[in-house]
Amino acid sequence: MSETLRHWSYSAWKVFNYSNGLIAWNLFLAFIPLVLSLWLFRTRSHKPGWLWWGVFLVFIAFLPNAPYVLTDVIHLIQLIEYRLSVWLVTLILIPQYTLFLLLGFQAYAISLINLGYYIEKTKYKAYLPLIELTLHALCAIGIYLGRFQRYNSWDFITQPHAVVFSVFDNFTSKYPLLIMVITTGVLAGLYWIVKQADLGIAMRIKGNNRNLNGY
Repeated sequence: MSETLRHWSYSAWKVFNYSNGLIAWNLFLAFIPLVLSLWLFRTRSHKPGWLWWGVFLVFIAFLPNAPYVLTDVIHLIQLIEYRLSVWLVTLILIPQYTLFLLLGFQAYAISLINLGYYIEKTKYKAYLPLIELTLHALCAIGIYLGRFQRYNSWDFITQPHAVVFSVFDNFTSKYPLLIMVITTGVLAGLYWIVKQADLGIAMRIKGNNRNLNGY
């Protein structure tokens, strides 16, 4: 019995570490736009200047990395196809990837919520839904380029001509365009759900704090 438990523990640790190798880097990239959004949109002292716009462009370039984590479910499928123990899949892989996908998309949602917070204080607040939809579409393009064309965020700087050419080339093909349109719809739908949940939780916490301060 102890030998079986030892073997299962070793296998679980091995699978967990292997998955972490696939997850850690993409999760790190997903949190870059979140951190940048805090500096750009939540710090009142930062007014739009050349530095602000430079950081904003970096924010846009890295933003697709956050929802991109949703496509990493392909790694979970590949690992399951290795015919691992049902217990390893159920107790290790599925919880691990569920947390990974939630954290990655949460980083995306909060980044856009922070942007919305900033836009609401400007004369462009009426255009916020359009701005959000535009960013969903840009992220859909970025996800396609990353998953199928294997481009990275820094390729916008190191080889911008290749990226732009690839974008226009894919827009002339029906299949890539269809994938990007569907991805835009999925991102918009998931973002709306997560945004409502996040704002609801924030309002609940704010209300509780007011009640505590009232005593």
